[in-house]
Amino acid sequence: MNARLPQPLPLEPQALQSHVNAAWSGTIVPELQRYIEVPAKSPAFDTDWAAHGLLDRVLHSAADWVQAQQVPGLTLEVIRLNDAQGVPRTPVLFFEVPASAGQDGTPAPASGQTALMYGHLDKQPEFTGWRSDLGPWTPKIVDGKLYGRGGADDGYAVYASIAAVQALKAQGVAHPRIVGLVETCEESGSGDLLPYVDALRTRLGDVGLVICLDSGAGNYDQLWLTTSLRGMASGVLKVEVLTEGVHSGDASGLVPSSFRIMRQVLDRLEDSATGRLLPASFHCEVPTERVAQAKATAAILGDEIYKRFPWAHHDCGGSSVFALPTNTDPVDALLTRTWRPTLSVTGADGFPELRNAGNVLRPYTAFKLSLRLPPLVDAPQAVQQLKALLEDNAPYQARVTFEGEGAASGWNAPTTTPWFEAALQDASQAHFGAGCGTIGQGGTIPLMNMLSQGFPAAQMMVCGVLGPKSNAHGPNEFLHLDYAQRLTASVAQVIARMP
Repeated sequence: MNARLPQPLPLEPQALQSHVNAAWSGTIVPELQRYIEVPAKSPAFDTDWAAHGLLDRVLHSAADWVQAQQVPGLTLEVIRLNDAQGVPRTPVLFFEVPASAGQDGTPAPASGQTALMYGHLDKQPEFTGWRSDLGPWTPKIVDGKLYGRGGADDGYAVYASIAAVQALKAQGVAHPRIVGLVETCEESGSGDLLPYVDALRTRLGDVGLVICLDSGAGNYDQLWLTTSLRGMASGVLKVEVLTEGVHSGDASGLVPSSFRIMRQVLDRLEDSATGRLLPASFHCEVPTERVAQAKATAAILGDEIYKRFPWAHHDCGGSSVFALPTNTDPVDALLTRTWRPTLSVTGADGFPELRNAGNVLRPYTAFKLSLRLPPLVDAPQAVQQLKALLEDNAPYQARVTFEGEGAASGWNAPTTTPWFEAALQDASQAHFGAGCGTIGQGGTIPLMNMLSQGFPAAQMMVCGVLGPKSNAHGPNEFLHLDYAQRLTASVAQVIARMP
């Protein structure tokens, strides 16, 4: 009689979750509170980042914490590269955990594939409008939410990743080789990341699963898998009509307003009545699979898709009237924020503060433009088209310039394989009591497109904690602690199911 082959050691979801929760309450939350206190702004918002040393500070703090966890077999290093001119690039943290057999004799996965875990530690700037009892650099826990800049987006990722690995070790289950890559340039478009990916390519190995914890969630009731990300093209549009400001009473009506010219130029790009982008090349056809997923997600979330935002309101006849979204149909709303291009003005120059605004016709107006692009539109090409569209044939022969500041193409997830789909559903049921949902995101994670090109066969577990009202980049950003813990355990469970 043949000896019975050992069966994989079954995961115990409750024990897994308990181990993760202990890690979060014991060391991760205090570490994230210290992390939030550091204004480690991304290089786009702190050009002297190297001299200030704040990115290095949070990276080394994370590295010290990882080392202190003493994960069996884990090796870690902070890697630094220079560009072609010898200028330092923002550093990355790289860790590696070898594949491991189970305590019951189950061999390590035979495929030799690697699970890659990604995160970033750089932050967006402070922004205005924080509640009086909160602040971007003053961590505070209120009603199970950790407030402060960067905790959710996504300083927690490296800590959650290690906690997931620790939980697997505690369960004694077989797991694949695991590597981690944590950058400090994501909020600036990950401009430094590709050289590191190229330098580490052989060490990354044959990546079969990518875990990116820098995304969002439709609610806090289940696991959410991101299926697409929009791209982005950004830059500064400037309209100049004078070399200096002049008396508005003397010049207005004769000297054209730079702001009015700005409006005319933007009308070439956007229908101001609807917000629709006019160039056909900035649009793409939405894949049938994504439309079907949007319908399923709309059935789950309903009008919470748009009600979750902090709408302005005013009194009208004794009742509050709220500002309205562009679309209240849940399916169309989902597709609008994930598969259709949108223009946002995120900054302005050439304007004095209101208290200093005298009767002066300003010499120029400048806007920072952020153009979100559908996942299948080429962003660098869109920047070139944008420049030509905005600069050509300027009204009144004004000096109109558009200087691109960044371009990152979007991403559409590969087809989900049966093992990955089953693993996601099992993990969501085990740790949330509900099935895994799918959702496109309107934001951009440049790494995902890079990794899809480099590892086209890899499955992509793009998830995150940025659920309703978490408000990444804005005021009152928070990390939903219970959701983060359940997500961490779900990640561990999916890794263990990797064939």
